Amino acid sequence: MKIGILTCARLPELLESDQKLIPLFAQYSIQAKAVVWDDESIDWTEFDYLIFRNTWDYYQKEITFNLWLDKIKSLGIKTFNPISVIQKNKHKFYLKELVKDGISILPTIFLEKNSTQNLRNLIPENWEKIVIKPAFSAGSYLTKLIDRSELESIQEEFNEHFETKDFLLQEFRPEIKDIGESSFIFFNGKFSHAVNKKPVKNDFRVQIQYGGKYSLIQPNDDLLQQAELVVSKIPEKLLYARVDGIVIENKLHLMEIELIEPDLYFDLADGARERFVEGFLRVT
Repeated sequence: MKIGILTCARLPELLESDQKLIPLFAQYSIQAKAVVWDDESIDWTEFDYLIFRNTWDYYQKEITFNLWLDKIKSLGIKTFNPISVIQKNKHKFYLKELVKDGISILPTIFLEKNSTQNLRNLIPENWEKIVIKPAFSAGSYLTKLIDRSELESIQEEFNEHFETKDFLLQEFRPEIKDIGESSFIFFNGKFSHAVNKKPVKNDFRVQIQYGGKYSLIQPNDDLLQQAELVVSKIPEKLLYARVDGIVIENKLHLMEIELIEPDLYFDLADGARERFVEGFLRVT
């Protein structure tokens, strides 16, 4: 069996933590290699499976990425996660469906492109701070935390983006700074490990490139069941899933379920890579 582990041109050999998957696959006589998703010289038919890992520039190449997904689908090449999952998960309005399925999310307004609505009229009066982020994005691209008093200036600054992109407006909860964001990682639907991510002082972004601090945590059974419920709402078979949320009074409020190219924090949890590979063997 031959699999391609998908990455971007900036990381042609994969992130170091993902490179270590290759010898683990080899233990099962599976030939795995890093491949840049938009490298036009690649003959994709040589692969039995493709696994999304470090395709971190896809949101900057929306049209190219969508065409590439269609090409892989037309070739009949199996991917993990499946193309149908990737297509839906790349646009954060999927949260609407999860809300209908009973999943709790942070208070959110879904702002469709070309909207002419005034932000001040949209935002509830009890929202003191608001996070603005595009529905099609990654890595905090075009993401801002603003005070209610800044709505007019942000309206002017973002008007051009509002014309061409869908956005999410979310109430900012202080717990993100005080307690941090929790991530629950699953392989083949089974819980593997959980991580707490806290931003540095005077920031709200938890990504490590902005100084975020990560630590392994052991969630209680109740929280774990809530995270499992989120994953169960995805009907397709998933090799991996990362449930991101904020815990308030032991209730998980979903921020995102990452199903495309999430950091899975392999280096923080002993045996995580092995569980990933074993999950692949079971799901195929």
